[in-house]
Amino acid sequence: MASQVILDSQLSLVFDMGMDEDGKVILKRKNYNNVKTTATPDELLQVAQALASLQTETLSSIERNDSNQINP
Repeated sequence: MASQVILDSQLSLVFDMGMDEDGKVILKRKNYNNVKTTATPDELLQVAQALASLQTETLSSIERNDSNQINP
């Protein structure tokens, strides 16, 4: 049976920057690297909310991006 190991984790905050002239939503992403691979979703939410409170734009979404290694 295969197993998986998380190698690296990244937190991405996506901010709503308004609309362009064509009416499409403009999103800006801020990435934070070297996130603990053991961090829980609740911990990441708290960090994201704290970081978003320092920004002038509205937080649209929070994403976690993990790099995994699959072992046979």
